[in-house]
Amino acid sequence: MQGVLFAVLAGLAAGLAVGLQGPLSSLMSQRIGPLESTFIIHIGGAILAIVLIIFLGSGNLGQWRNVPWYALAAGTLGVLVVTSVSYSIPRLGAGSTVTLMVVAQLIFSAILDHNGWLEAPILPFESSRLLGMALLLVGTWLMVARPFAEV
Repeated sequence: MQGVLFAVLAGLAAGLAVGLQGPLSSLMSQRIGPLESTFIIHIGGAILAIVLIIFLGSGNLGQWRNVPWYALAAGTLGVLVVTSVSYSIPRLGAGSTVTLMVVAQLIFSAILDHNGWLEAPILPFESSRLLGMALLLVGTWLMVARPFAEV
């Protein structure tokens, strides 16, 4: 139970971090440019990761060569995320941008689960999951429709 509670709290903390990271990266992007802010953000993240590895690391960094090549794309996807968020927030707002990100994550993750891609446990589509995705799309339309009408 304690492990599940910690996982839930970690998930909520990640959501809060993404909600805060977007507006901060957008602010920086408007002042210095989207690619430049993405660079600075990733340098800051790399420095923090190094410090955490030094003081808290208990993994096996030396085994990075044993990771599937496609898993190494995660870092490049991070650049896409930060750059896209920096571009979208000034045009759509933080709420609409994060809503679009979350709905895309949830639907794509459900597809990953359904097919067992990238070593995800297979969780087939059921009517409740499909209904949940439909509700996500309706909620997204309600959150995002106004900014899209203005674009």
